[in-house]
Order: sequence, then structure tokens, then C-alpha cells
Amino acid sequence: MNNSDVYNDLTLYITPENFYIEPVGQDSLVIIDRTTETVNVQRNVGQIPAANSKKDFCGFLGTINLLAGRYLVIATQRQLVGYIAGHAIWRLAKAELVPYCRSTLHLNQEQIADNNTQLSMIEFVLSTPYIYFSYSYDLTHTLQRLHDISPEFWSQSLVDRADQRFVWNGHLLKGLKRPDLRNFCLPLLHGFISINQCRINGLDFTWAIVSRRGIYRAGTRLFRRGIDRDGNVANFVETEQIIDFRNDRASFVQIRGSIPLYWNQLPDLRIKPPPSIMDIDPQEQTLACGKHLESTMAIYGKQVLVDLVDQHGAEGALEKSFRDAVKNLNISSVKYEPFDFHSECRKMRWDRLSILMDRIAPDLEENGFFLILRDGSLSSLQEGVFRTNCVDCLDRTNVVQSMLAHRNLEIVFRKLQILTQNATLENQISFEMLFKNVWADNADIISTQYSGTRALKTDFTRTGKRTKMGLIQDGVNSLVRYYKNNFTDGFRQDAIDLFLGNGEISVPMKVERGWRYVTFPSVLLIAMAMFVASAVFPQRYSTESLMYLLFWGSMVAATATTIFRYGKEFIDRPRLTEI
Repeated sequence: MNNSDVYNDLTLYITPENFYIEPVGQDSLVIIDRTTETVNVQRNVGQIPAANSKKDFCGFLGTINLLAGRYLVIATQRQLVGYIAGHAIWRLAKAELVPYCRSTLHLNQEQIADNNTQLSMIEFVLSTPYIYFSYSYDLTHTLQRLHDISPEFWSQSLVDRADQRFVWNGHLLKGLKRPDLRNFCLPLLHGFISINQCRINGLDFTWAIVSRRGIYRAGTRLFRRGIDRDGNVANFVETEQIIDFRNDRASFVQIRGSIPLYWNQLPDLRIKPPPSIMDIDPQEQTLACGKHLESTMAIYGKQVLVDLVDQHGAEGALEKSFRDAVKNLNISSVKYEPFDFHSECRKMRWDRLSILMDRIAPDLEENGFFLILRDGSLSSLQEGVFRTNCVDCLDRTNVVQSMLAHRNLEIVFRKLQILTQNATLENQISFEMLFKNVWADNADIISTQYSGTRALKTDFTRTGKRTKMGLIQDGVNSLVRYYKNNFTDGFRQDAIDLFLGNGEISVPMKVERGWRYVTFPSVLLIAMAMFVASAVFPQRYSTESLMYLLFWGSMVAATATTIFRYGKEFIDRPRLTEI
């Protein structure tokens, strides 16, 4: 193995005093004192005593401090996804937490319950689809960044040289990024990876999609919107499309992220709570937007801001504020490209997306793509990036990103002579089907991580057209989103914040509810039951039965109205951080 590679097969020995981590076939040994929590690395000369138990595992992910004390976090099962540039890429299949403390006798019953809740939160994040890692490849970097980095970069450990924006267990590895632990610490990527062996015109190549979900301002759909004071936006995702043809390697990168302004859209039991721009001085909004664009320009170069939100109503106010901020910044290398997706494509006229594609086609050519040839020579660089957003940066965004990726593929395939100059991908039926399904899978996974459900509008991504069955499926997903965003996302947001080190472990996990939380839903259920009984059971309707029906119907309406009036009291809100 290379000096910076991470050990991939290890054994954990557990004694009452220590943890011993032994890499298979290596002479290093990590000894962790379970009481003082000190970590030492020694040469393995057989000093492991008789252990209470031992466990084989495939990756050291770090440690985390919860209410009961510190826990060791290890990867115990993995699944091979494929190979990028000859390096194996794995998906985390199972992880375990091993407590330093031998008992919870130092906690009272309430604290034990809170600790169990925190454990379930960490386990929830580790089981959210999907988390990836590699023992030898820098998954957090694009091919172009790996090419641009200085020689000193390669002398660092895998976790030290990773792009920290995308290292999801950075908090777990805090304090462990030491030279003597360089081969133990395994960085994790959260997002989506698909690696596929393909053939077009008798030519074999690898086509891969790597989506990297950012850790800054990470969270759930309605509790994390907009920008923070450091210029980080919610649901920031970098997606790289990679082609490897006989060791000629091409890369095309796109980014998505919440509108870079101060705004929110907190759940309140309404089907679609309107987005609200925070009452902040417009100049401060512009400065925050500028900070975000400056930081992304430093990494990606020129930017085309493809804004897909509605240009009327509550979304229209957001669109106007974003447009005004970009106009006021007046950055020559930033281009604002609005497209009212819902208005332009109403009545299932999704063919009108070609209007947008034709408008930004010159930018696609100008931004370029990264291409390094098999002899090591650099053929081209990507000098700009498309930053696409809708309100959620999920459904509409993924449709447009997949279309941009498709057009880039045709350019790359012609450059590599996989396609002739006048040929198009539409005639490559098997590859077209694969392409559409992979991008739809990308949409589903990124959406599940942010909103809790699969993406909407993926019937278009999978088939190239909008269907009635797709509309029905979108309706089902929208209802599930409504339930999760209102009644389970407080837990999900707390889980993400705890995992990333943004939440206080001492905060009580039990939620204190007001009297309305129990009273009004109980009254509503009783009223609904009585209304149904009054409507169903009478053999014939009389004035009395109609009065009962009217009364209980009025009770249902009045109680439901009251619940929606105080909607914010009924939602599942985060506990660990201020929203």
C-alpha cells in the first residue's frame, strides 16, 4: 500500500481497560484507554492481552462524545461500487458504535433515555443512503482539483488532503488527524456514486457520476434554507461526471445550492409554506450573496447561475431578490440565467426546456471540461461551472443538470472519437436508458437525504417525457414529504447536527409540548368520529340527526382551523440548534 493509503482490514480487541486496533498484516497497533480516552500508536510486538471480545471491521471512522461518554465508530460492512482511475470505491453498508464506558450507572433514567435517542440519531445518519469511501482515492476532490494540487498534497494523509467541505465524519475524526494515525482515519463522503462499464460503437469505457453533499449548513428541507454568515448555503452538492476511455479521463462538474440569501420556509402544517425573505438590510443580503459567489468562484471559476424558481408569488420575490443581488454585485465572471420552469413547462410541455438549453449552449462550450490524456498531457480545463437552483435544489434542478450532463457527454464522446462528429447519443438506446436511470437515481438519493423522500419529476429524467403515472407518483411523494417535513424532520435535523458537531449533547431530548398539542388533535379525532357516525348510522335522516351532523361537522372545521392557526406548535422542531 502507498504511504497515505488507509488500512482496510482491521481487528478490534476489547478489554476492560483498553481498545486495541490491529490492522491485518501490519505491525502498527492503536491502543485507546477507555477511561482517560488517550490514544497511542505502538509497534505491535504481541502486547495485546486476552480480550473480552474481538471484532473484525473494515474502517476506523472516528469517535463521538454523547451523554453517556465517548463511543468508537467503526465500519463493519461494505459494498463495492466500482473503480475510478483504478481505485476501489466502496459504499458503507453497516457501522457500529462501541462505548468507552462499561456501563451507564452514572446516568439517571432520563439521561439514559436521552443517550439512547442520541445513539439512534448517529445510527440514523450512518444508515441514510448513501455514504461512500475509498482507502486510496480522494473521493472529495474532482479530477481537475487532483491534477492542480501541488506535490506537497500527496505527502499528506488521505483525510488531511481531503476537501473538508465534503468530509462527513470530520467531527468524528477531530483530534485524531495525527501523523501516527494517518493510515487509520477513513474519510466518508455523503451523496451518490454510480460507476458503470459501457460500450458505444464497440468501444468500452467507464462512465461515472459522483455527487458530493456539503457539510456546511447541512440539514433537512424546510429547516435549512438559504445562506449563513460564512457564505455557506443549504443543500450544496457538487456533481462530477467522469469518463475513462483507455486512460483518457474527462470530468465535467456542476454545483447546486440554495438561493444565497437570508431566507427561510419553516414548516407550519400548510401543504406548502411560502418562502420568506428575512427582514435584513438589502445591502447585507447582497454582501452575503457576494461572499458565497466569491468562495465558489475561487474553486470553480466563472459561474452561470441557472435560477429555476417561479417568477411570481412568494418564489417570485426570492427570484427578484436574487436577481437584484447579482446585478448589484456586478461581477463580470458571473452570469444570471433565470428560467421560470413551472410557467414555461406548464401543461406537461417539458420539450420547452430546449429553450433554456439553447440559451446556455454557448456557456457550455465556453466553460469547457477537464480532459487529461493517457500520456499525462493536459488537453483541456473546465474554466467555469453551472450553478443550478430551484427552491429545494432537488427536482427541477436535477432535470436541468442531467440535460447539461447529456450535452457535455456528446461533446466529450466526439472529442474522444467514441462518437463521430455528427452523431448524437439519442441513437445509443442502451446507453441512453442507463444515463437516464442513473441521473434519476441521483435525484432520488439526493432528495432522500434532504427532503426524506425520492425526487419528483424523475419520470421525465428516466423516460424523456412527463407521464400521468409520474404525476401520481409525485403526488404520493409530496404527501410523504409533507408528513416527514412536519412531523419527523426535527429528529432528522438534530441527528445531522449532532453527527456534524453542530449540536449540544447536554440539551434534553424530551420535547415539552403546550396544552394545544394534545387537546386539539384529540378533539379533532373525536369530532371526526362523531361526524362519521352521525352520517352513517341513522336509518333515516331527521332534523335531529341533521343537527348532529351539522354540529360535529362544525367542530371538525373549527378544530382543524385552530390547529392550522397554531401550526408551528404541532410540528417536530429541532432541539439541538437554533432555527
